[in-house]
Amino acid sequence: SSLNSVFSYKMTPVRPHYVKSLWNCKNVDGYGFLKPDICYCLHITSRLKMLSFACFHSKNIARYRKFLRGKKKFNMDPKKGIQYLVENGLLDGRAQSVAEFLYKEEGLNKTAIGSFLGERQELHLETLKAFVGLHEFSDLNLVQALRQFLWSFRLPGEAQKIDRMMEAFAARYCGCNPGFFQSTDTCYILSFAIIMLNTSLHNPNVKDKPSLQRFVSMNRGINNGEDLPAELLTKLYASIRSEPFKIPEDDGNDLTLTFFNPDREGWLLKMGGRVKSWKRRWFILTDSCLYYFEYTTVRTVSAFLLLSETFLRVKCFCLELYNPTGQKIKACKMENRGKVVQGKHQSYRLSAGSEDERDSWMDAIRASVTKNPFSDLVSLRKRKVVRSSSSQD
Repeated sequence: SSLNSVFSYKMTPVRPHYVKSLWNCKNVDGYGFLKPDICYCLHITSRLKMLSFACFHSKNIARYRKFLRGKKKFNMDPKKGIQYLVENGLLDGRAQSVAEFLYKEEGLNKTAIGSFLGERQELHLETLKAFVGLHEFSDLNLVQALRQFLWSFRLPGEAQKIDRMMEAFAARYCGCNPGFFQSTDTCYILSFAIIMLNTSLHNPNVKDKPSLQRFVSMNRGINNGEDLPAELLTKLYASIRSEPFKIPEDDGNDLTLTFFNPDREGWLLKMGGRVKSWKRRWFILTDSCLYYFEYTTVRTVSAFLLLSETFLRVKCFCLELYNPTGQKIKACKMENRGKVVQGKHQSYRLSAGSEDERDSWMDAIRASVTKNPFSDLVSLRKRKVVRSSSSQD
């Protein structure tokens, strides 16, 4: 209807010829009788520009809304979010484009970024490499580089994912600073040592704070069998002691140190206590505690369970946490008004998306009470360095 109104004016059969002549010449003397048609042509031009702008603006708004929807989907489910953006032509599906989106786009959940980068499928591995390549570590000491790197996403809890990410970081750092370390293994081990030092010095749950001497002693012989300069280790120690890592928690609350490097995290279904129905919750396993939230971006913990006196068993394809003595499981829950109350349940039943995922959660819960994944990864890499230096001798 808008276009019909634009072209509702009819020119005489003769006048278009003169209008065309006018269009192609600067001398308009003697063409005064064409003034109405000239005005009309200018009117048409103006209206067409307005319609073109309105159409372009409308398409941009629709595209922007789809883009925001894609970001929201990414924050809830990274794989589905990227798939949605690619299918709607909002993102190139190549690893480099995905990496730039994760590195530069604001408003993305840092936990979701870490989850996507930690997967082992080909696209994810290539995206991780490209993502790390976007960081510039030249002339930065290792603590400075780690601060930058660990701020761009949230390190996941699974040991294999951590291993791949830190391997990529070590390769990039050594590439930006050739000759600084004798091998990427040295950078890898020292990076983990710094992260563990950060946790030990600044986590209030850790009572035994490592001294500088112990930190230096822990890192002897990691540079292809040789010791790193004591001056370097002293500077790294002092940097971490004076300022802890700023770990992105998306919601900016003060639980950063508690949830840094969890043993495992992910969605599980939880059976309600009073109302026996399944509810989807985001679980984080760390420091022998199991926390759960309503969403990944929620500001407060819904509840947490102490696992030190808890046993596990499989029941009806679910995993069940229970106290074998029949006592209540040590737990706390946040009520709607913000009041913290003690848990009243003797067991908690959880359901994962598959049998394999359920078993992985059970293994992680058992290991959380006794193991530190960082220590295992560092021990393996140290043994590799020792074997390598011995074979060279």
